[in-house]
Amino acid sequence: MRYEMMLPHQIHRAIDENWPVVLPIGVLEYHAAHLALGVDTLVVIRSVELLEQELNLVILPPFYYGAASYAVEKAERSGAIHVDCEQLIPLAKGLFRSLLKIGFRNIHGIVHHQTENFAAGMPTDLAFKTAARKTIFDFIEDERGEGWWGAGEMSEYYDQHTEGTDPFSWIKLHALMDPQTQEAYTFDHAGIGETSLMMSLCPEGVDMTKFNEDKWYARTAKEASKEYGDTAKVRILEHLRNILGA
Repeated sequence: MRYEMMLPHQIHRAIDENWPVVLPIGVLEYHAAHLALGVDTLVVIRSVELLEQELNLVILPPFYYGAASYAVEKAERSGAIHVDCEQLIPLAKGLFRSLLKIGFRNIHGIVHHQTENFAAGMPTDLAFKTAARKTIFDFIEDERGEGWWGAGEMSEYYDQHTEGTDPFSWIKLHALMDPQTQEAYTFDHAGIGETSLMMSLCPEGVDMTKFNEDKWYARTAKEASKEYGDTAKVRILEHLRNILGA
């Protein structure tokens, strides 16, 4: 369900049944002449929308204003919007704290931008990861006081950690493509991988009549196809089912 359309009784049910609360996180970034600026966010949104047809989910309004950087293209006339990661952290902390205060304990941020480096982290996902951890620490300490982790009621923490039910599991960040998908499918910027994925998930964001070979990173897009994108889509949806507890 879309969060902005939910009524109070639906919020209550989502909390009581511990539905996954999903935040699509992305950027607005130049993706060569043939792709929409919102590629990295749109592929997350469309994937989650497909999963919504089979699972009980709360889908938060997407966050488009990540740290795109100007590494790909200079700012002027490119359309890219960059918000520094240090500015993202307080915003994300405020958002996560609000969700915890409401009562949600199964919160997931899904990111695609720059996630070939997800294990090490890149500015956007690191900002949200940092905010998630800091928010959980602050939230629990405010509720339980100092020494909460060392208290007797936390004696089963490591068992909870193994099961994924510990407090630090209340907010998780995930890459849209898990390592296995990235290994099997071309991960790129505006080339065959992203162009095919957009053809599969968001075809209205692709205009191959505008394609040219000016940018080295986009040259393989001429080989893109919906069918190739569909192979990634199948893997992505399976990955999302796994992380959202289907």
